[in-house]
Amino acid sequence: MTQDRNDSPLLRLDRPRYGVDAPAFPALLGAVGAACCLAGARRRAGRKTMLTAGTVMIAQTGIYLHTTLHGKLRIWQRELDRARLRGDEQLLDMGCGRGAVLIEAAKRLPKGHAVGVDLWSGTDQSGNRPEMTLANAAAAGVADRVDVRTADMTALPFADGSFDVVTSALAIHNIPSAEGRYRAVDEAMRVLRPGGRLIVADFWPMARKYATHIGQGTLRGLGPGYWYGGPHLGVTLLHVVKES
Repeated sequence: MTQDRNDSPLLRLDRPRYGVDAPAFPALLGAVGAACCLAGARRRAGRKTMLTAGTVMIAQTGIYLHTTLHGKLRIWQRELDRARLRGDEQLLDMGCGRGAVLIEAAKRLPKGHAVGVDLWSGTDQSGNRPEMTLANAAAAGVADRVDVRTADMTALPFADGSFDVVTSALAIHNIPSAEGRYRAVDEAMRVLRPGGRLIVADFWPMARKYATHIGQGTLRGLGPGYWYGGPHLGVTLLHVVKES
């Protein structure tokens, strides 16, 4: 169902705040890294190994936090600019979370509309709830162009061909089964109009499998700005144009 702005207490923010992706991961990585460094400082045997491991994990934590707080936002700004939206499109963001991609897209749709769907898991993103997404949209000045719905990506509540563009950022891989992930990709293609575009950012192995499942699309690495700790967790962009 559509999130009614009057259903929840009104949040007022001075600027959008998008939280941290999978917040437990960097917290654990940083804690283990600090523990390794502390242990290495207190012992002689294996000191160098412990200090090296701890330093690497702390560095990975810093890279992760930079990506989730800054890097991914800049890259999505770049990729949405590259998409050259007309400004009147109907756009769907699957797994919108607190709205980082949804709101950047809405800024480019003065005559269009952006809809976000999510199941609002706090495990996948800190503070993830629909009223926060709407508050972020208001802080960005695009509240009139944004709606959010509680919906499952594997069973979207929209008719065939409802959207010109479908986006998704690091969301589809959270579906636990391969069958479910492919069903989400199929749903994205179903709700696209002929000639519409699917733009998905996900980890390389997942993005490659989505492209294989669809049977078309181009893949492109998004670089260090989208590394969740290092190149082993780098993000790839899948771009598909739905055939007429």
